[in-house]
Amino acid sequence: MTDRTEIEAFASRFEALRAEIAREMIGQEEVVELLLLAVVAGGNVLLEGVPGLGKTHLVRTLSKVLDLPFSRIQFTPDLMPADITGTDILVKTENGSEFRFREGPLFSSIVLADEINRATPKTQAALLEAMQEHAVTAAGKTRPLPEPYFVMATQNPIEQEGTYPLPEAQLDRFLFKILVPFPTLEELNGIVDLTVKPGGGQARQVAGAEDILAMRRVAGEVPIAKSVQEFALRLVLSTHPELPDAPETAKGYLRFGASPRAAQAILSAARVRALTKGRYNVAFEDIRFVAPAALRHRLGLSFEAISEGKTADDVIALLLSHLEEGANAQR
Repeated sequence: MTDRTEIEAFASRFEALRAEIAREMIGQEEVVELLLLAVVAGGNVLLEGVPGLGKTHLVRTLSKVLDLPFSRIQFTPDLMPADITGTDILVKTENGSEFRFREGPLFSSIVLADEINRATPKTQAALLEAMQEHAVTAAGKTRPLPEPYFVMATQNPIEQEGTYPLPEAQLDRFLFKILVPFPTLEELNGIVDLTVKPGGGQARQVAGAEDILAMRRVAGEVPIAKSVQEFALRLVLSTHPELPDAPETAKGYLRFGASPRAAQAILSAARVRALTKGRYNVAFEDIRFVAPAALRHRLGLSFEAISEGKTADDVIALLLSHLEEGANAQR
């Protein structure tokens, strides 16, 4: 069982990571928190926001504070699978020549997949094995990727011309989809001061691979009460309109619901958040905090929801409200 010292050390290191990122990122506190929760939980992240909000810079800063190998892939329609996985090349040797495998940019610990929806489905599919299995099969051989391993992808929600929307199977491989909002006036002032004036803050390395893996092991031991776990599982089930006891919200606003991976994502991230708050137990508030990021990319909105201007987050809020009302009624 984890003792109080380990919990405090976990929370302290998490806060140190957040503080160092804040030296280069103004505002976006919730975005940074969710990103770090996903990193410790061991999941991939999809960052969505209009250009210029610092999505790429955020991932670069993360690689600085974690001191992990970093690679960036700019996705374009002409990018081929071998460009990211690697391929065999002919190399001259003393005895003539031979084929040797040259690793692609997927062979890193933090992989930034910039504008992932600009790549063709064939190239997007090359990411699936890396995201799920942490391995790459190329030239007839499966090669493991370094641990810890994360794919941090970005996409622009506005400009859709010349893009290839990610299929549901690939979206499901992302632990979180994090929406990056436009900064406030105060945050804009801070961004200008940081980028225009000389001597801006520089993030420093405060953790390494072993630290992240150790934090992950500690988080995996955090217990979850049966009532809290069932709350998370009922939330995932409530997103399925085809079920007999589905709420009216799901039947009216959803075409399909979240997969079992959503439940795994919610519970694993909630364990991490509990430790960051100095608790060795998962609370209902942890489930509520991580649920939108874990569910919003796993739901299919109906025509009725779209015509009424409902977003995935609106539907999730309604489902959470429905669950809480049901729980209060049972009491």
